[in-house]
Amino acid sequence: MKKEITDPHLQEEFGRLIEQHKETIYTACYIFADDKETAEDLFQDALLNLWRGYADFQGRSSAGTWIWRVSLNTCITYDRKRKRAPVILPLDPGINLYENTDDESRQINLLHKRIHRLGMLDRAIVLLWLEDLSYEEIGEITGISPKNVSVRLVRIREKLKNMK
Repeated sequence: MKKEITDPHLQEEFGRLIEQHKETIYTACYIFADDKETAEDLFQDALLNLWRGYADFQGRSSAGTWIWRVSLNTCITYDRKRKRAPVILPLDPGINLYENTDDESRQINLLHKRIHRLGMLDRAIVLLWLEDLSYEEIGEITGISPKNVSVRLVRIREKLKNMK
């Protein structure tokens, strides 16, 4: 049975923890989302999963590592469900305010699209690497060895370079 967070001090502590790591959570959601709305929905789902798991968090890893793991697992679960769901074609309003047109935004958008074409684990590894986490931290979050992280990053870079 799941424990509930009823202690007001734990609730405040959780709020502070989320405030400290909200960019981490959103970054994980952004890399798995196709658009801003999906990223925001994933962010809410990740917050809910973090809330549900907070009472059971035992501190075997750092809070940051736990938040990465829950956020990435939320996104990976979403991605798996999305691939099994039927395709729904949205009505296009003819404008896209989410996309900027300056050179830097285009480069970031291109990188995002290329990363989005990678497999889930590779996407997670790139994201964590871009966030300057060590190979040891990336390995702990993803469940692979630091050496495997290093090898995968070399292969991922080559894939990204060769994408058209």
